[in-house]
Amino acid sequence: MDQRTDNDRRQDVAPGRAVRPGVGAPMQTQSWIDRLAKRRRAVLFVTALIIIAIVAVVIWWINASGYETTDDAFIDARTVSISPQVGAAIVDVPVTDNQLVEPGTVLVRLDDRDFTAQVDQGKANIANIDAQIVAQEARIEQAEKQAAEAEANLTFAQQQEARYTDLVSKGAVTVEQAQQYASGLRQAQANYSAARANAIATKKQLPVLQAQRAQAEAQLEQAEANLSRTLVAAPEAGRVARLTAAKGNYAAVGQALMMFVPRHVWVTANFKETQLRAVKPGDSVEMTIDAFPGRKFKGHVDSIQAGSGTAFSLLPSENATGNYVKIVQRVPVKIVFDEAPDVLLGPGMSVVPTVRVR
Repeated sequence: MDQRTDNDRRQDVAPGRAVRPGVGAPMQTQSWIDRLAKRRRAVLFVTALIIIAIVAVVIWWINASGYETTDDAFIDARTVSISPQVGAAIVDVPVTDNQLVEPGTVLVRLDDRDFTAQVDQGKANIANIDAQIVAQEARIEQAEKQAAEAEANLTFAQQQEARYTDLVSKGAVTVEQAQQYASGLRQAQANYSAARANAIATKKQLPVLQAQRAQAEAQLEQAEANLSRTLVAAPEAGRVARLTAAKGNYAAVGQALMMFVPRHVWVTANFKETQLRAVKPGDSVEMTIDAFPGRKFKGHVDSIQAGSGTAFSLLPSENATGNYVKIVQRVPVKIVFDEAPDVLLGPGMSVVPTVRVR
C-alpha cells in the first residue's frame, strides 16, 4: 500500500460545499473597507446621531443665550392700610374677609352724629353772619345819608356865615348876629366830620363781618369733610385683607382697620447684576406662576431699579469697613402683564419670569 504525503492528498469535496483550507494553509484576511461596507448601516446611524446631537447643542446654546430667567421673583402690589381720618365708634362693617370690591364701596361706617351737629352749627353761624352783613349794609346806607345831610347843613352854614360877615362890615347887622352864624358854621362842620367818621367806621365793619363769614365757611367745609370721613370707602378696585374692624369698636385716627390689595399687580424679579447686561425696558417676558402650573402669562419689562436691593434696605451693607467678601448683587426689575390676569394674584406669590433679550 502506497503512502502519500499531505501535500499530495486530495480531499473529496461534496458538491455545493466550500473548500476548507488544509492544515497549515494561510487564511485570507478581510480588509477594513470590506468590514466597513458590511457595517454601513450602523455607521450611518451613529453618524446621524452625532450630527443631531451637535445641532441640538447648537440650537440649545443659541436659545439659552437669548434668555435670562430667575426664580427670585414675586407678585407685587401697592397695598393700602385702611384707617379712619376721624375718631368715632364703628357702627357698621359692610364687607368681609377677601371680598372683591369696586372703587367707592363703603368699607366701614362710623358714628356721624357729632359731625352732623358740627355741620348744622356751621350752617347756622353762616346764616347769622349773613344777617349781620345785611344789617350792616343798612347801617352804612343810613350813615351815608346822615353824612350827606350834614354836608348840606355845612354848606348852608358857610353861606350864612359869609353873608352875615359881609353885612357886619356894612353895619347892616350886629356883631352878635354874625357871631351866632359863625358859631353855627363851626357846629355844622363838627356835625359833618362826625357823620363822615361814622360812615367810614360803618363801612369798615363790613369787611370784618365778611372775614368772619369766610372763616365760618372754612369751618363748615371742615365739618362737612369730617362728616364725609365717617364713611371709609375703597380707594380703587381690589380685595379686602386682614380685616380687623368690628362693629362697636372705637376707631382712632390712623388705626389700621384692614389691608386693601388693589387689582393692579405686577412682578418684581430680582435678577443677578450679571444678567442685566442685555435686559432693557420693553423686552418681552414669559412667566409661570407656581400657584397655576401649566399656564404661561405674557408681559414685558417695565423698568429696572437704579440700584441693588441691599442699597435700599433698612440696614444697607457698609463695605468700607471690616472684611469684604464680594457677593453678586441682585437688582429688582419691574415686569408688568400685557393683559390683566384672569386669576387671583396676590403679593408674595412666586413667579418664574423668562426675559427674551434677543
